[in-house]
Amino acid sequence: MRIRSLGVIDDAVVELSPGFTAVTGETGAGKTMVVTSLGLLLGGRADAALVRTGARAAVVEGRITVGADSAAARRAEEAGAELDDGALLISRTISAEGRSRAHLGGRSVPVGLLGELADDLVAVHGQTDQQGLLRPARQRQALDRYAGEAVAGPLKRYTAVYRRLREVASALEELTTLARDRAQEADLLRFGLEEVAAAEPRPGEDAELAAEAERLGHAEALASAATTAHAALLGNPEDPEGVDANALVAGARRALDAVRGHDASLAALADRLGEVGYLLADVAGELAGYADDLDADPLRLAAIEERRSVLAHLTRKYGQSIDDVLAWAETGAQRLAELEGDDERIGELAAEHDALRAELTGLAQELGDARAAAAERFAAAVTAELAELAMPHARVSVAIRRHDDPEGLEVDGRTVAFGPAGVDEVELQLAPHPGAPPRPVAKGASGGELSRVMLAVEVVFAGSAPVPTYLFDEVDAGVGGKAAVEVGRRLARLARSAQVVVVTHLPQVAAFADRHLVVEKTSDGSVTRSGVKTLGDEERVRELSRMLAGLEDSELGRAHAEELLEAARSL
Repeated sequence: MRIRSLGVIDDAVVELSPGFTAVTGETGAGKTMVVTSLGLLLGGRADAALVRTGARAAVVEGRITVGADSAAARRAEEAGAELDDGALLISRTISAEGRSRAHLGGRSVPVGLLGELADDLVAVHGQTDQQGLLRPARQRQALDRYAGEAVAGPLKRYTAVYRRLREVASALEELTTLARDRAQEADLLRFGLEEVAAAEPRPGEDAELAAEAERLGHAEALASAATTAHAALLGNPEDPEGVDANALVAGARRALDAVRGHDASLAALADRLGEVGYLLADVAGELAGYADDLDADPLRLAAIEERRSVLAHLTRKYGQSIDDVLAWAETGAQRLAELEGDDERIGELAAEHDALRAELTGLAQELGDARAAAAERFAAAVTAELAELAMPHARVSVAIRRHDDPEGLEVDGRTVAFGPAGVDEVELQLAPHPGAPPRPVAKGASGGELSRVMLAVEVVFAGSAPVPTYLFDEVDAGVGGKAAVEVGRRLARLARSAQVVVVTHLPQVAAFADRHLVVEKTSDGSVTRSGVKTLGDEERVRELSRMLAGLEDSELGRAHAEELLEAARSL
Protein backbone atom coordinates (compact mmCIF):
# COMPACT_ATOMS: atom_id res chain seq x y z
CA MET A 1 0.00 0.00 0.00
CA ARG A 2 0.97 3.62 -0.49
CA ILE A 3 -0.57 6.06 1.99
CA ARG A 4 -0.51 9.82 1.43
CA SER A 5 -1.89 12.64 3.62
CA LEU A 6 -3.91 10.31 5.82
CA GLY A 7 -4.04 11.34 9.49
CA VAL A 8 -0.51 11.80 10.80
CA ILE A 9 0.98 9.92 7.85
CA ASP A 10 2.39 12.25 5.21
CA ASP A 11 3.67 9.72 2.70
CA ALA A 12 4.45 6.06 3.39
CA VAL A 13 4.74 2.77 1.53
CA VAL A 14 3.68 -0.41 3.32
CA GLU A 15 4.76 -3.77 1.92
CA LEU A 16 3.29 -6.73 3.77
CA SER A 17 4.89 -10.15 4.05
CA PRO A 18 3.08 -13.14 2.51
CA GLY A 19 3.28 -14.66 6.00
CA PHE A 20 3.20 -12.79 9.32
CA THR A 21 3.70 -9.01 9.34
CA ALA A 22 3.88 -7.09 12.64
CA VAL A 23 3.26 -3.34 12.77
CA THR A 24 4.60 -1.51 15.83
CA GLY A 25 5.45 2.05 16.83
CA GLU A 26 5.14 4.65 19.53
CA THR A 27 1.67 5.59 20.75
CA GLY A 28 0.24 8.24 18.42
CA ALA A 29 2.68 7.47 15.62
CA GLY A 30 -0.11 6.32 13.32
CA LYS A 31 -0.22 2.52 13.57
CA THR A 32 -4.00 2.63 13.39
CA MET A 33 -3.77 4.58 10.13
CA VAL A 34 -2.30 1.44 8.54
CA VAL A 35 -5.45 -0.43 9.53
CA THR A 36 -7.62 2.49 8.43
CA SER A 37 -5.88 2.55 5.04
CA LEU A 38 -6.62 -1.10 4.41
CA GLY A 39 -10.21 -0.49 5.50
CA LEU A 40 -10.55 2.34 2.97
CA LEU A 41 -9.23 0.13 0.18
CA LEU A 42 -11.94 -2.36 1.07
CA GLY A 43 -14.85 0.08 1.01
CA GLY A 44 -14.67 1.52 4.53
CA ARG A 45 -16.52 4.73 5.35
CA ALA A 46 -14.77 7.91 4.23
CA ASP A 47 -14.41 10.82 6.65
CA ALA A 48 -12.99 14.23 5.86
CA ALA A 49 -11.41 14.23 9.33
CA LEU A 50 -8.99 11.56 8.08
CA VAL A 51 -7.42 13.99 5.62
CA ARG A 52 -4.12 15.40 6.88
CA THR A 53 -4.33 19.04 7.98
CA GLY A 54 -3.39 21.33 5.08
CA ALA A 55 -3.76 18.61 2.42
CA ARG A 56 -6.31 18.74 -0.38
CA ALA A 57 -6.98 15.01 -0.27
CA ALA A 58 -5.89 11.71 1.26
CA VAL A 59 -4.97 8.91 -1.12
CA VAL A 60 -4.53 5.20 -0.44
CA GLU A 61 -3.36 2.88 -3.22
CA GLY A 62 -2.96 -0.86 -2.91
CA ARG A 63 -1.89 -3.90 -4.90
CA ILE A 64 -3.62 -7.10 -3.81
CA THR A 65 -2.72 -10.47 -5.28
CA VAL A 66 -5.77 -12.59 -6.14
CA GLY A 67 -6.34 -15.92 -7.82
CA ALA A 68 -7.39 -15.63 -11.45
CA ASP A 69 -10.46 -17.82 -10.82
CA SER A 70 -11.30 -16.39 -7.37
CA ALA A 71 -14.67 -14.81 -6.60
CA ALA A 72 -12.97 -11.42 -6.10
CA ALA A 73 -11.30 -11.59 -9.52
CA ARG A 74 -14.54 -12.57 -11.25
CA ARG A 75 -16.50 -9.78 -9.56
CA ALA A 76 -13.81 -7.23 -10.44
CA GLU A 77 -13.78 -8.33 -14.08
CA GLU A 78 -17.57 -8.06 -14.22
CA ALA A 79 -17.15 -4.41 -13.19
CA GLY A 80 -14.70 -3.86 -16.06
CA ALA A 81 -11.51 -3.96 -13.98
CA GLU A 82 -8.36 -5.56 -15.34
CA LEU A 83 -5.88 -7.70 -13.43
CA ASP A 84 -2.25 -6.59 -13.43
CA ASP A 85 -0.16 -9.74 -13.51
CA GLY A 86 -2.50 -11.54 -11.12
CA ALA A 87 -3.10 -8.52 -8.88
CA LEU A 88 -5.87 -6.00 -8.37
CA LEU A 89 -4.84 -2.34 -8.24
CA ILE A 90 -7.16 -0.41 -5.91
CA SER A 91 -7.18 3.31 -5.22
CA ARG A 92 -9.28 5.38 -2.82
CA THR A 93 -9.26 9.17 -2.62
CA ILE A 94 -10.92 11.32 0.06
CA SER A 95 -11.08 15.07 -0.48
CA ALA A 96 -10.84 17.58 2.35
CA GLU A 97 -14.55 18.29 1.72
CA GLY A 98 -15.41 14.63 2.37
CA ARG A 99 -16.00 13.46 -1.21
CA SER A 100 -14.76 9.96 -1.95
CA ARG A 101 -13.70 8.24 -5.18
CA ALA A 102 -12.68 4.64 -5.84
CA HIS A 103 -10.78 3.01 -8.70
CA LEU A 104 -10.37 -0.70 -9.32
CA GLY A 105 -8.13 -2.16 -12.00
CA GLY A 106 -7.96 1.17 -13.82
CA ARG A 107 -11.73 1.76 -13.75
CA SER A 108 -13.75 4.16 -11.65
CA VAL A 109 -16.17 2.08 -9.54
CA PRO A 110 -18.72 2.64 -6.76
CA VAL A 111 -17.23 2.40 -3.27
CA GLY A 112 -19.80 -0.30 -2.52
CA LEU A 113 -18.07 -2.62 -4.98
CA LEU A 114 -14.90 -2.53 -2.87
CA GLY A 115 -17.00 -3.60 0.10
CA GLU A 116 -18.31 -6.56 -1.89
CA LEU A 117 -14.74 -7.67 -2.60
CA ALA A 118 -13.71 -7.28 1.05
CA ASP A 119 -15.49 -10.41 2.24
CA ASP A 120 -13.42 -12.54 -0.12
CA LEU A 121 -10.09 -10.78 0.49
CA VAL A 122 -9.54 -9.69 4.09
CA ALA A 123 -10.96 -10.45 7.54
CA VAL A 124 -10.41 -7.53 9.91
CA HIS A 125 -10.54 -8.17 13.67
CA GLY A 126 -10.04 -5.49 16.27
CA GLN A 127 -10.89 -4.57 19.82
CA THR A 128 -14.20 -3.16 18.62
CA ASP A 129 -15.08 -6.57 17.22
CA GLN A 130 -14.15 -8.16 20.56
CA GLN A 131 -16.44 -5.84 22.48
CA GLY A 132 -19.20 -6.56 20.01
CA LEU A 133 -18.81 -10.29 20.60
CA LEU A 134 -19.72 -9.75 24.24
CA ARG A 135 -23.30 -8.99 23.21
CA PRO A 136 -25.63 -12.01 23.00
CA ALA A 137 -26.96 -11.00 19.58
CA ARG A 138 -23.43 -10.90 18.15
CA GLN A 139 -22.61 -14.22 19.77
CA ARG A 140 -25.62 -15.79 18.04
CA GLN A 141 -24.47 -14.29 14.74
CA ALA A 142 -20.94 -15.63 15.38
CA LEU A 143 -22.26 -19.14 16.02
CA ASP A 144 -24.43 -18.97 12.91
CA ARG A 145 -21.45 -17.88 10.82
CA TYR A 146 -19.36 -20.74 12.20
CA ALA A 147 -22.15 -23.26 11.51
CA GLY A 148 -22.19 -22.31 7.83
CA GLU A 149 -24.86 -23.68 5.52
CA ALA A 150 -26.30 -25.96 8.22
CA VAL A 151 -27.74 -22.83 9.83
CA ALA A 152 -27.71 -20.41 6.89
CA GLY A 153 -30.21 -22.46 4.87
CA PRO A 154 -32.88 -22.87 7.57
CA LEU A 155 -32.29 -19.30 8.76
CA LYS A 156 -32.92 -17.89 5.28
CA ARG A 157 -36.18 -19.82 4.99
CA TYR A 158 -37.17 -18.94 8.55
CA THR A 159 -36.56 -15.22 7.93
CA ALA A 160 -38.71 -15.25 4.78
CA VAL A 161 -41.59 -17.03 6.55
CA TYR A 162 -41.25 -14.77 9.60
CA ARG A 163 -41.46 -11.66 7.41
CA ARG A 164 -44.58 -12.97 5.66
CA LEU A 165 -46.16 -13.89 9.00
CA ARG A 166 -45.64 -10.32 10.22
CA GLU A 167 -47.30 -8.98 7.07
CA VAL A 168 -50.29 -11.32 7.42
CA ALA A 169 -50.65 -10.57 11.14
CA SER A 170 -50.61 -6.83 10.44
CA ALA A 171 -53.27 -7.18 7.73
CA LEU A 172 -55.46 -9.30 10.00
CA GLU A 173 -55.16 -6.80 12.82
CA GLU A 174 -56.13 -3.96 10.52
CA LEU A 175 -59.14 -5.83 9.15
CA THR A 176 -60.43 -6.91 12.56
CA THR A 177 -59.71 -3.83 14.69
CA LEU A 178 -61.02 -1.46 12.02
CA ALA A 179 -64.05 -3.58 11.16
CA ARG A 180 -66.51 -0.96 12.50
CA ASP A 181 -64.89 1.86 10.55
CA ARG A 182 -64.83 -0.23 7.41
CA ALA A 183 -68.53 -1.15 7.87
CA GLN A 184 -69.42 2.52 8.22
CA GLU A 185 -67.42 3.32 5.10
CA ALA A 186 -69.26 0.58 3.21
CA ASP A 187 -72.68 1.93 4.32
CA LEU A 188 -71.80 5.43 3.16
CA LEU A 189 -70.56 4.17 -0.17
CA ARG A 190 -73.62 1.99 -0.66
CA PHE A 191 -75.99 4.91 0.09
CA GLY A 192 -74.12 7.23 -2.26
CA LEU A 193 -74.04 4.72 -5.08
CA GLU A 194 -77.78 4.13 -4.68
CA GLU A 195 -78.41 7.90 -4.92
CA VAL A 196 -76.37 8.16 -8.11
CA ALA A 197 -77.99 5.07 -9.61
CA ALA A 198 -81.49 6.40 -8.82
CA ALA A 199 -80.79 9.72 -10.57
CA GLU A 200 -79.33 7.97 -13.64
CA PRO A 201 -77.20 10.96 -14.72
CA ARG A 202 -75.71 11.08 -18.21
CA PRO A 203 -72.17 12.34 -18.91
CA GLY A 204 -72.31 16.13 -19.49
CA GLU A 205 -76.02 16.29 -18.67
CA ASP A 206 -75.66 19.14 -16.18
CA ALA A 207 -73.94 21.36 -18.77
CA GLU A 208 -76.55 20.56 -21.41
CA LEU A 209 -79.47 21.39 -19.10
CA ALA A 210 -77.83 24.61 -17.94
CA ALA A 211 -77.56 25.80 -21.56
CA GLU A 212 -81.16 24.84 -22.32
CA ALA A 213 -82.45 26.56 -19.18
CA GLU A 214 -80.58 29.72 -20.11
CA ARG A 215 -82.19 29.67 -23.56
CA LEU A 216 -85.73 29.02 -22.34
CA GLY A 217 -85.45 31.62 -19.59
CA HIS A 218 -84.81 34.33 -22.22
CA ALA A 219 -87.04 32.98 -25.00
CA GLU A 220 -88.99 36.22 -25.64
CA ALA A 221 -85.85 38.35 -25.88
CA LEU A 222 -84.18 35.79 -28.12
CA ALA A 223 -87.24 35.59 -30.45
CA SER A 224 -87.50 39.38 -30.65
CA ALA A 225 -83.82 39.70 -31.49
CA ALA A 226 -84.07 37.02 -34.19
CA THR A 227 -87.17 38.70 -35.76
CA THR A 228 -85.57 42.15 -35.74
CA ALA A 229 -82.39 40.81 -37.30
CA HIS A 230 -84.40 38.93 -39.96
CA ALA A 231 -86.28 42.14 -40.88
CA ALA A 232 -83.05 44.09 -41.13
CA LEU A 233 -81.68 41.54 -43.55
CA LEU A 234 -84.74 40.81 -45.75
CA GLY A 235 -87.18 43.58 -44.89
CA ASN A 236 -90.54 43.80 -43.10
CA PRO A 237 -93.57 42.62 -45.11
CA GLU A 238 -95.73 45.20 -43.31
CA ASP A 239 -93.45 48.02 -44.56
CA PRO A 240 -92.90 47.49 -48.30
CA GLU A 241 -91.03 50.77 -48.64
CA GLY A 242 -88.58 50.00 -45.82
CA VAL A 243 -84.87 49.55 -46.50
CA ASP A 244 -83.19 46.20 -45.79
CA ALA A 245 -79.64 44.91 -46.07
CA ASN A 246 -80.38 42.41 -48.82
CA ALA A 247 -81.99 45.16 -51.03
CA LEU A 248 -79.05 47.48 -50.50
CA VAL A 249 -76.54 44.78 -51.40
CA ALA A 250 -78.61 43.84 -54.48
CA GLY A 251 -78.65 47.47 -55.56
CA ALA A 252 -74.91 47.76 -55.15
CA ARG A 253 -74.39 44.64 -57.21
CA ARG A 254 -76.65 45.91 -60.04
CA ALA A 255 -74.68 49.16 -60.18
CA LEU A 256 -71.43 47.25 -60.64
CA ASP A 257 -72.93 44.75 -63.09
CA ALA A 258 -73.84 47.66 -65.38
CA VAL A 259 -70.17 48.49 -65.94
CA ARG A 260 -68.42 45.16 -65.28
CA GLY A 261 -67.48 44.76 -68.90
CA HIS A 262 -65.25 47.82 -68.71
CA ASP A 263 -63.09 46.80 -65.68
CA ALA A 264 -62.27 43.29 -64.47
CA SER A 265 -61.65 44.47 -60.91
CA LEU A 266 -65.19 45.88 -60.63
CA ALA A 267 -66.52 42.64 -62.05
CA ALA A 268 -64.74 40.71 -59.28
CA LEU A 269 -66.24 43.01 -56.66
CA ALA A 270 -69.68 42.49 -58.18
CA ASP A 271 -69.21 38.71 -57.82
CA ARG A 272 -68.23 39.12 -54.19
CA LEU A 273 -71.35 41.23 -53.56
CA GLY A 274 -73.30 38.33 -55.04
CA GLU A 275 -71.74 36.01 -52.48
CA VAL A 276 -72.64 38.47 -49.72
CA GLY A 277 -76.21 38.41 -50.89
CA TYR A 278 -76.30 34.62 -50.73
CA LEU A 279 -74.84 34.70 -47.18
CA LEU A 280 -77.39 37.29 -46.05
CA ALA A 281 -80.19 35.12 -47.42
CA ASP A 282 -78.83 32.03 -45.60
CA VAL A 283 -78.48 33.86 -42.29
CA ALA A 284 -81.95 35.35 -42.67
CA GLY A 285 -83.36 31.89 -43.34
CA GLU A 286 -81.70 30.45 -40.22
CA LEU A 287 -82.99 33.38 -38.15
CA ALA A 288 -86.50 32.67 -39.35
CA GLY A 289 -86.14 29.00 -38.47
CA TYR A 290 -84.67 29.83 -35.06
CA ALA A 291 -87.62 32.08 -34.23
CA ASP A 292 -90.09 29.45 -35.36
CA ASP A 293 -88.37 26.64 -33.39
CA LEU A 294 -87.89 28.62 -30.19
CA ASP A 295 -90.17 27.09 -27.59
CA ALA A 296 -91.08 29.27 -24.65
CA ASP A 297 -92.92 26.41 -22.96
CA PRO A 298 -92.87 27.17 -19.19
CA LEU A 299 -93.60 23.52 -18.40
CA ARG A 300 -90.42 22.42 -20.12
CA LEU A 301 -88.45 25.05 -18.23
CA ALA A 302 -89.91 23.86 -14.93
CA ALA A 303 -88.99 20.26 -15.74
CA ILE A 304 -85.44 21.29 -16.58
CA GLU A 305 -85.04 23.20 -13.33
CA GLU A 306 -86.34 20.24 -11.35
CA ARG A 307 -83.85 17.91 -13.06
CA ARG A 308 -81.02 20.39 -12.44
CA SER A 309 -81.93 20.40 -8.74
CA VAL A 310 -81.56 16.60 -8.62
CA LEU A 311 -78.17 16.79 -10.34
CA ALA A 312 -77.03 19.67 -8.10
CA HIS A 313 -77.74 17.49 -5.07
CA LEU A 314 -75.31 14.93 -6.47
CA THR A 315 -72.59 17.45 -7.35
CA ARG A 316 -72.75 18.98 -3.87
CA LYS A 317 -71.90 15.59 -2.36
CA TYR A 318 -69.85 13.64 -4.86
CA GLY A 319 -68.11 16.00 -7.31
CA GLN A 320 -68.02 19.39 -8.95
CA SER A 321 -69.70 18.14 -12.12
CA ILE A 322 -71.78 15.19 -13.23
CA ASP A 323 -68.68 13.74 -14.93
CA ASP A 324 -66.90 13.91 -11.54
CA VAL A 325 -69.91 12.25 -9.88
CA LEU A 326 -69.82 9.38 -12.37
CA ALA A 327 -66.05 8.96 -11.81
CA TRP A 328 -66.62 8.87 -8.02
CA ALA A 329 -69.32 6.23 -8.51
CA GLU A 330 -66.96 4.03 -10.50
CA THR A 331 -64.21 4.28 -7.87
CA GLY A 332 -66.70 3.87 -5.04
CA ALA A 333 -68.10 0.69 -6.56
CA GLN A 334 -64.61 -0.82 -6.68
CA ARG A 335 -63.92 0.18 -3.07
CA LEU A 336 -67.27 -1.22 -1.93
CA ALA A 337 -66.44 -4.53 -3.59
CA GLU A 338 -63.20 -4.61 -1.59
CA LEU A 339 -64.95 -3.81 1.66
CA GLU A 340 -67.70 -6.36 1.09
CA GLY A 341 -64.99 -8.97 0.50
CA ASP A 342 -63.36 -8.33 3.89
CA ASP A 343 -65.05 -11.24 5.63
CA GLU A 344 -63.78 -13.64 3.01
CA ARG A 345 -60.36 -11.97 3.13
CA ILE A 346 -60.21 -12.32 6.92
CA GLY A 347 -60.87 -16.03 6.62
CA GLU A 348 -58.15 -16.44 4.00
CA LEU A 349 -55.63 -14.49 6.06
CA ALA A 350 -56.45 -16.41 9.23
CA ALA A 351 -55.87 -19.70 7.44
CA GLU A 352 -52.58 -18.43 6.00
CA HIS A 353 -51.55 -17.15 9.45
CA ASP A 354 -52.05 -20.57 11.02
CA ALA A 355 -50.15 -22.28 8.20
CA LEU A 356 -47.25 -19.85 8.49
CA ARG A 357 -46.99 -20.34 12.27
CA ALA A 358 -46.88 -24.10 11.78
CA GLU A 359 -44.16 -23.74 9.12
CA LEU A 360 -42.23 -21.30 11.29
CA THR A 361 -42.38 -23.73 14.22
CA GLY A 362 -40.78 -26.46 12.13
CA LEU A 363 -38.08 -24.13 10.87
CA ALA A 364 -37.37 -22.86 14.39
CA GLN A 365 -36.90 -26.46 15.53
CA GLU A 366 -34.58 -27.19 12.60
CA LEU A 367 -32.64 -24.00 13.27
CA GLY A 368 -32.29 -24.77 16.97
CA ASP A 369 -31.04 -28.32 16.29
CA ALA A 370 -28.44 -27.01 13.82
CA ARG A 371 -27.25 -24.39 16.30
CA ALA A 372 -26.97 -26.94 19.10
CA ALA A 373 -24.83 -29.20 16.93
CA ALA A 374 -22.64 -26.29 15.83
CA ALA A 375 -22.35 -25.03 19.43
CA GLU A 376 -20.66 -28.27 20.55
CA ARG A 377 -18.12 -28.11 17.72
CA PHE A 378 -17.54 -24.41 18.21
CA ALA A 379 -16.97 -24.75 21.98
CA ALA A 380 -14.55 -27.64 21.47
CA ALA A 381 -12.59 -25.73 18.81
CA VAL A 382 -12.29 -22.58 20.94
CA THR A 383 -11.29 -24.64 23.99
CA ALA A 384 -8.55 -26.30 21.92
CA GLU A 385 -7.30 -22.89 20.80
CA LEU A 386 -7.20 -21.67 24.39
CA ALA A 387 -4.91 -24.57 25.26
CA GLU A 388 -2.52 -23.18 22.60
CA LEU A 389 -2.81 -19.72 24.20
CA ALA A 390 -1.56 -20.71 27.69
CA MET A 391 -5.01 -21.50 29.07
CA PRO A 392 -4.82 -25.32 29.09
CA HIS A 393 -7.45 -25.82 31.79
CA ALA A 394 -10.02 -23.35 30.50
CA ARG A 395 -13.25 -24.66 29.05
CA VAL A 396 -15.56 -22.74 26.75
CA SER A 397 -19.21 -23.67 26.33
CA VAL A 398 -22.12 -22.23 24.38
CA ALA A 399 -25.42 -21.91 26.24
CA ILE A 400 -28.56 -21.84 24.09
CA ARG A 401 -31.64 -20.59 25.93
CA ARG A 402 -35.28 -19.97 25.13
CA HIS A 403 -37.82 -17.83 27.00
CA ASP A 404 -41.41 -18.83 27.64
CA ASP A 405 -44.08 -16.75 25.96
CA PRO A 406 -47.77 -17.75 25.80
CA GLU A 407 -48.03 -16.04 22.42
CA GLY A 408 -44.94 -17.76 21.05
CA LEU A 409 -44.18 -20.93 19.09
CA GLU A 410 -44.40 -24.43 20.51
CA VAL A 411 -40.91 -25.89 20.21
CA ASP A 412 -39.74 -29.00 22.09
CA GLY A 413 -42.92 -29.02 24.18
CA ARG A 414 -42.57 -25.38 25.29
CA THR A 415 -44.28 -22.23 24.05
CA VAL A 416 -41.38 -19.85 23.59
CA ALA A 417 -40.77 -16.34 22.33
CA PHE A 418 -39.62 -15.97 18.74
CA GLY A 419 -38.07 -13.24 16.64
CA PRO A 420 -36.55 -12.63 13.21
CA ALA A 421 -33.58 -14.95 13.99
CA GLY A 422 -35.51 -17.80 15.61
CA VAL A 423 -36.26 -18.78 19.20
CA ASP A 424 -32.69 -19.18 20.46
CA GLU A 425 -30.55 -16.89 22.57
CA VAL A 426 -26.84 -17.74 22.47
CA GLU A 427 -24.32 -16.99 25.22
CA LEU A 428 -20.61 -17.78 25.18
CA GLN A 429 -19.46 -19.00 28.61
CA LEU A 430 -16.03 -19.62 30.14
CA ALA A 431 -14.84 -21.81 33.00
CA PRO A 432 -11.22 -20.55 33.41
CA HIS A 433 -10.10 -23.52 35.53
CA PRO A 434 -11.40 -26.92 36.69
CA GLY A 435 -14.15 -26.62 39.28
CA ALA A 436 -15.12 -23.09 38.26
CA PRO A 437 -18.71 -22.76 37.09
CA PRO A 438 -19.21 -21.55 33.51
CA ARG A 439 -19.98 -17.84 33.42
CA PRO A 440 -20.60 -15.39 30.58
CA VAL A 441 -17.24 -14.40 29.11
CA ALA A 442 -17.93 -10.74 29.86
CA LYS A 443 -18.13 -11.58 33.59
CA GLY A 444 -16.05 -14.71 33.97
CA ALA A 445 -12.78 -13.61 32.33
CA SER A 446 -10.06 -11.16 33.26
CA GLY A 447 -8.82 -8.65 30.69
CA GLY A 448 -6.01 -10.92 29.50
CA GLU A 449 -8.22 -13.99 29.48
CA LEU A 450 -10.90 -12.16 27.56
CA SER A 451 -8.42 -11.11 24.87
CA ARG A 452 -7.24 -14.69 24.48
CA VAL A 453 -10.79 -16.04 24.35
CA MET A 454 -11.69 -13.52 21.67
CA LEU A 455 -8.50 -14.29 19.74
CA ALA A 456 -9.29 -18.01 19.97
CA VAL A 457 -12.78 -17.28 18.61
CA GLU A 458 -11.27 -15.32 15.72
CA VAL A 459 -8.81 -18.09 14.92
CA VAL A 460 -11.64 -20.64 14.90
CA PHE A 461 -13.52 -18.37 12.49
CA ALA A 462 -10.40 -18.22 10.35
CA GLY A 463 -10.43 -22.00 10.07
CA SER A 464 -14.13 -22.23 9.23
CA ALA A 465 -14.32 -19.36 6.74
CA PRO A 466 -10.80 -18.87 5.34
CA VAL A 467 -9.80 -15.74 3.45
CA PRO A 468 -6.35 -14.86 2.05
CA THR A 469 -5.55 -12.16 4.64
CA TYR A 470 -6.29 -11.62 8.33
CA LEU A 471 -5.75 -8.30 10.05
CA PHE A 472 -5.64 -8.19 13.87
CA ASP A 473 -5.67 -4.71 15.38
CA GLU A 474 -4.31 -4.91 18.96
CA VAL A 475 -6.44 -7.92 19.86
CA ASP A 476 -3.64 -8.86 22.28
CA ALA A 477 -4.44 -5.95 24.62
CA GLY A 478 -4.30 -7.01 28.26
CA VAL A 479 -2.06 -9.99 27.52
CA GLY A 480 1.50 -10.28 28.77
CA GLY A 481 4.25 -12.67 29.80
CA LYS A 482 4.01 -16.29 28.70
CA ALA A 483 0.49 -15.79 27.37
CA ALA A 484 1.80 -13.11 25.01
CA VAL A 485 4.43 -15.52 23.70
CA GLU A 486 1.72 -18.12 23.04
CA VAL A 487 -0.41 -15.51 21.24
CA GLY A 488 2.54 -14.73 18.96
CA ARG A 489 3.21 -18.43 18.42
CA ARG A 490 -0.45 -19.06 17.49
CA LEU A 491 -0.56 -16.17 15.03
CA ALA A 492 2.66 -17.43 13.43
CA ARG A 493 1.06 -20.84 12.92
CA LEU A 494 -2.00 -19.22 11.34
CA ALA A 495 0.38 -17.35 9.00
CA ARG A 496 1.56 -20.68 7.54
CA SER A 497 -1.73 -20.93 5.62
CA ALA A 498 -2.71 -17.27 5.22
CA GLN A 499 -1.31 -13.77 5.25
CA VAL A 500 -1.52 -12.33 8.78
CA VAL A 501 -1.07 -8.65 9.67
CA VAL A 502 -0.96 -7.72 13.36
CA VAL A 503 -0.86 -4.23 14.84
CA THR A 504 0.60 -4.86 18.29
CA HIS A 505 2.31 -3.27 21.29
CA LEU A 506 3.69 -6.60 22.53
CA PRO A 507 7.31 -7.50 21.71
CA GLN A 508 6.51 -11.16 22.42
CA VAL A 509 4.05 -11.08 19.49
CA ALA A 510 6.15 -8.94 17.16
CA ALA A 511 9.13 -11.28 17.59
CA PHE A 512 7.30 -14.04 15.71
CA ALA A 513 6.70 -11.93 12.60
CA ASP A 514 8.28 -12.70 9.24
CA ARG A 515 8.43 -8.98 8.53
CA HIS A 516 8.49 -6.20 11.12
CA LEU A 517 7.23 -2.74 10.16
CA VAL A 518 7.61 0.24 12.46
CA VAL A 519 5.61 3.44 12.15
CA GLU A 520 7.97 6.31 12.91
CA LYS A 521 6.97 9.87 13.71
CA THR A 522 9.17 12.95 13.43
CA SER A 523 8.32 16.60 14.03
CA ASP A 524 9.76 19.73 12.43
CA GLY A 525 8.03 21.97 14.93
CA SER A 526 4.83 22.55 12.96
CA VAL A 527 4.05 19.53 10.84
CA THR A 528 4.14 15.95 12.02
CA ARG A 529 5.13 13.35 9.46
CA SER A 530 5.03 9.62 9.78
CA GLY A 531 6.64 6.96 7.68
CA VAL A 532 6.46 3.18 7.70
CA LYS A 533 9.84 1.44 7.71
CA THR A 534 10.74 -2.22 7.21
CA LEU A 535 13.24 -3.24 9.87
CA GLY A 536 16.43 -5.18 9.29
CA ASP A 537 17.80 -7.63 11.87
CA GLU A 538 19.70 -5.02 13.91
CA GLU A 539 16.90 -2.47 13.70
CA ARG A 540 14.46 -5.11 14.80
CA VAL A 541 16.48 -5.85 17.93
CA ARG A 542 16.47 -2.12 18.74
CA GLU A 543 12.70 -1.85 18.26
CA LEU A 544 11.96 -4.93 20.40
CA SER A 545 14.31 -3.56 23.05
CA ARG A 546 12.37 -0.30 23.02
CA MET A 547 9.11 -2.19 23.36
CA LEU A 548 10.51 -4.29 26.23
CA ALA A 549 12.38 -1.69 28.26
CA GLY A 550 11.46 1.63 26.73
CA LEU A 551 15.17 2.05 25.84
CA GLU A 552 16.52 1.16 22.41
CA ASP A 553 20.14 0.76 23.54
CA SER A 554 19.59 -1.00 26.86
CA GLU A 555 21.98 -3.97 27.01
CA LEU A 556 19.50 -5.96 29.06
CA GLY A 557 16.70 -5.03 26.68
CA ARG A 558 18.76 -5.99 23.62
CA ALA A 559 19.66 -9.32 25.17
CA HIS A 560 16.03 -10.03 25.93
CA ALA A 561 15.05 -8.99 22.40
CA GLU A 562 17.61 -11.31 20.84
CA GLU A 563 16.38 -14.11 23.07
CA LEU A 564 12.78 -13.51 21.92
CA LEU A 565 13.80 -13.57 18.28
CA GLU A 566 15.78 -16.78 18.77
CA ALA A 567 12.82 -18.42 20.51
CA ALA A 568 10.50 -17.34 17.68
CA ARG A 569 12.82 -18.73 15.01
CA SER A 570 12.76 -22.13 16.69
CA LEU A 571 8.99 -22.40 16.19
